[in-house]
Amino acid sequence: MHHEIIIRNLSELDSAARQFLKEIGNHSLVAFYAPMGAGKTTFTTAICKALGVREDAVSSPTFAIVNEYRAASGEPVYHFDFYRITKEAEALDIGLYEYLDSGSLCLMEWPENIESLLPEETLNVSISVGPGGTRTVSWDD
Repeated sequence: MHHEIIIRNLSELDSAARQFLKEIGNHSLVAFYAPMGAGKTTFTTAICKALGVREDAVSSPTFAIVNEYRAASGEPVYHFDFYRITKEAEALDIGLYEYLDSGSLCLMEWPENIESLLPEETLNVSISVGPGGTRTVSWDD
């Protein structure tokens, strides 16, 4: 089934994140595919906020590769940024599979850099930029 959420402006971001979480159901591995500047980190921040993560705690893990946050429920949320990964071994060195096998929500930016390491059940989500700066978040499940 195809899903699509259109975000016309920043004021719709929080409701879009809540809708996204509702629609992805039990998917815990989420890979965001989008060009630079399309809003991967911004949308991830909104998702974390919807889960009750302190907004000031969320930042892009570009240099750390992974950040761990706590949702209001106490559950961990893992935020990955694989932009700087040049060899898959670098992802394995941080214990990638321990995170992916944890059952916790894993939100991944730049998954194309580690694609062959991702489990089959990973939900592949696209964020595209449309006219007037709208964003479309789409996926098939």
